[in-house]
Amino acid sequence: MNPTLTPPAGTVAGPAADERCDRCNAAGKLRITLAGGSELVFCGHHANKYADDLVKITVQFAADPEFSWRGADMMAN
Repeated sequence: MNPTLTPPAGTVAGPAADERCDRCNAAGKLRITLAGGSELVFCGHHANKYADDLVKITVQFAADPEFSWRGADMMAN
């Protein structure tokens, strides 16, 4: 059996108040975890702008409670 690199469910925390978007340095609203365990943080604008591509590489995600990521619906399907 091969060990998985995917973090266990429920271990992804939303972006901290001082975390910034990896794309533009705005306040982070969405944290995604990639299959290899790396994490990326995006502001609301970039999270929704790139949602179609992000859902393809996201294993887990956590959003700020006041932010609605349009990729969440795609991840549920």
